[in-house]
Amino acid sequence: MSLEQQLIERLNTLAPTHLEVINESAGHGSYFPGKESHFKVIIVSEEFTGLRLVQRHQKVYAVAAELLNPGKIHALAIHAYVPSEWQGQAPNSPDCAHAPKA
Repeated sequence: MSLEQQLIERLNTLAPTHLEVINESAGHGSYFPGKESHFKVIIVSEEFTGLRLVQRHQKVYAVAAELLNPGKIHALAIHAYVPSEWQGQAPNSPDCAHAPKA
């Protein structure tokens, strides 16, 4: 099973009403087709109700912990919302300083 699928499986334990997992590895240095190292997660869940942003991130890190090891996921951008905050769009990721230049 791919790292992306494993991450989705673990994040689903937070009962999201909206979940996007985007593989952004292609925008980073040393990319090759099929590389899974950099992900962006957009998750909307009632599980985050009453939690500060850092606590929401801690919940995500807790369910993804074993995937955040050397040789697996190197970077995880997290955008965690409760349903009342979700406006249908998360911010764009910044360009990586080590991204391949066109």
